[in-house]
Amino acid sequence: MITRTQLSRLGLFDAKVPRYTSYPTAPHFSGDVTPDRFAEWIGSVPENGTISLYLHVPFCRRLCWFCACRTQGTATLGPVESYVETLKAELELLKRQLPRGVKLSRLHWGGGTPTLLTPDLMRALIDKIGEVAEFAEHAEFSVEIDPNEIDGERLAVLAAGGMNRASIGVQDFDPEIQQTIGREQGYDVTRRAIEIIRERGVASLNADILYGLPHQSKTKITESVQKLLSLGPDRVALYGYAHVPWMAKRQQMIPSDALPTPDERLDLFETARQLFAWDGYDEIGIDHFAVPDDGLAIARKTGKLRRNFQGYTDDTSEVLIGVGASSISRFPQGFAQNAPATSVHVSAIREGRFSTTRGHTFRGEDKLRSRMIEMLMCDFRIRTEELVRDYGAEEGGLAEMYRAANARFDGLLEITEDGLFVPMGARPLTRMVARSFDAYELSKAGHSSAI
Repeated sequence: MITRTQLSRLGLFDAKVPRYTSYPTAPHFSGDVTPDRFAEWIGSVPENGTISLYLHVPFCRRLCWFCACRTQGTATLGPVESYVETLKAELELLKRQLPRGVKLSRLHWGGGTPTLLTPDLMRALIDKIGEVAEFAEHAEFSVEIDPNEIDGERLAVLAAGGMNRASIGVQDFDPEIQQTIGREQGYDVTRRAIEIIRERGVASLNADILYGLPHQSKTKITESVQKLLSLGPDRVALYGYAHVPWMAKRQQMIPSDALPTPDERLDLFETARQLFAWDGYDEIGIDHFAVPDDGLAIARKTGKLRRNFQGYTDDTSEVLIGVGASSISRFPQGFAQNAPATSVHVSAIREGRFSTTRGHTFRGEDKLRSRMIEMLMCDFRIRTEELVRDYGAEEGGLAEMYRAANARFDGLLEITEDGLFVPMGARPLTRMVARSFDAYELSKAGHSSAI
């Protein structure tokens, strides 16, 4: 039995580590990846292959104080309409560069608030994406939906355009917490949005909920989770709130003295985790849950679970192309990121070129270590056979790395015949274990609390 005292001694409550939605993490990107290299990578996608497409809408009607995403508030539709024209021009550039016959395995609209768009703007984007690439068989089109910013007409357009998965941010249903984090969204508003989504034939539903929020207690998170469970989501992401007011200035509105301690954060996570497990959800990686017949649960059981910038995914496409300001693309060759500033991105597209400002070209052991970290984050184990077969790793070198990691964590890990395993009691340490296989400097890595 691994005790909380052991977890504390190993630094769980003090460590700041990356979430590892990529390797290397975005702070290690450099200016070496140019628009020309990005275009070259797009052109290298195999004919008749598949890609995933992420479309970023960085606008919100109101800015939630807890959010650290790259978004900007707007009281009028003017900037949004102009931005959609830029997205259409960017999609046209992508269309010209992509080889023939490429299809979409996944399409995701994120933000910001994509549902801020009017029905006409949504329809225009859907039509333009259809010109770039058709949906592959069993493709998934998901949209992040703000229950405060949606109606039947907009949902009808999205559903007609192929949306078959909706994602709703809940955060917490407690009124005091909602007021403190600047996100007032009542249970009835959320329930009605989900009813409309399902009335439009969208069967699959994701939901996000946060732990570690100000004024949050085990009683309050229990009530919020139970209310969420009553809505029957297929997938739930249980994210830890990262309080970084020096990076996200709006978080200065949140009183730091109302935040739970690291030890209390672990209690909040465990409380919510147990509730999802008791309700029949499968645990997916470090912070997701899914009903047993959901794609994520099936991917976990079959060893096909993957991790990308949106978290866990069952998408096995090797190419993810980001469209819009700050979007990040992933290729077999490396990562490429669009200009984070909307104005810079718009200027580049209007000049007829991609806005790529930085990225990372894989080199050395990047792919090997990336896969090792992904295995830990998805399956809590590293499989030696796959690393030797697919990445040319040497068994002796891997065994030495396993022993060093196990020593770092006081022998709480398990070195097995087929690799390295993180047992249940040590799983709160998973991101820290992953960090031990990261060859890049921690001082440059984007990081947050380990729990």
